[in-house]
Amino acid sequence: MTPIESIVRDIFEFTPAHRALVVFDAQSPLARLLTGAYREAVPSAKFIAFDDTSVEDILMELNQLSAGDFVSLIQTGNFRLNEFRIRVELFKKGIKVIEHPHLGRMKNEEQVQTYMEALQYDKEYYRGVGPKLKAKIDQAKKIVVESGDCALVYEGPFEDAKLNIGDYTGMKNWGGQFPIGEVFTEPSDLSLVSGKAKLIAFGDQDFNTNIPPQEIEITIEKGIITEVKNSTPEFDAVIAEITAEEALVQIRELGFGMNRAMTKDKIVTDIGTYERMCGIHMSLGSKHTIYAKKEFSRKHSRFHVDVFVGVTKVSIDNETVFENGQYII
Repeated sequence: MTPIESIVRDIFEFTPAHRALVVFDAQSPLARLLTGAYREAVPSAKFIAFDDTSVEDILMELNQLSAGDFVSLIQTGNFRLNEFRIRVELFKKGIKVIEHPHLGRMKNEEQVQTYMEALQYDKEYYRGVGPKLKAKIDQAKKIVVESGDCALVYEGPFEDAKLNIGDYTGMKNWGGQFPIGEVFTEPSDLSLVSGKAKLIAFGDQDFNTNIPPQEIEITIEKGIITEVKNSTPEFDAVIAEITAEEALVQIRELGFGMNRAMTKDKIVTDIGTYERMCGIHMSLGSKHTIYAKKEFSRKHSRFHVDVFVGVTKVSIDNETVFENGQYII
């Protein structure tokens, strides 16, 4: 079964009883490859070329859809149809939506192949490991993230862990940005994070995955970065941009990436895709759209920058849950 066939069948549960619409462009090799894959997987779908169709006509087609119908948005960049995010508007109507944005950032054949592999849906793995991991996080008193000789300690309790594992049962919206594979949380009290971590990658100012020549070591005290070693001009620029607006660099999200197609050695340039890589990522900056914190106003919280730990081991309440590049729960 191809990756798109597995997504359409096992995640979106698409049947001929509903309509399918694919809006695509042909501006990048990956966009063209994905479009062809959808033509094979969903031959009954209506295909609309974004570059050859007016915004009014595209919106008219979308407005004809009903709850339970399926839409795929294949975008070399990011489609702008009006002042609203089209995915949000479709969700309001109960329409299932999958977005493939920023495909133009995956330029070489190796990254295109990695992206396609990351779409393959292993239902047993995601729906087995994901809920088990969430259950442990939700009850955790302490989580320790080790990277070589560095250890970052998170004291609980933790915010209700969120699943991005392709199971939308009981959820308000069905779909989102793909590839998927993540469980994420953060401490209820952000000041209860201290220690050191080695970073192998980070999202730069162009939203690209930046790989430093050597691991960047950060020191965190009470949830704030206090020291950076082995930095690069690009990472310095990220830190400077955050501190210019927010004064301090706050550590927020703790993400458990699950997508085994992406690792520290198998990288894609788009940071929104690489965020799902199998390992641990954190966010820098005070912004988080899921977890509201009284000390941060949504209006003045601007930054959410993903950084990736060169993780060697993760333990939850002294139980090892991640080691040697894989989950062991």
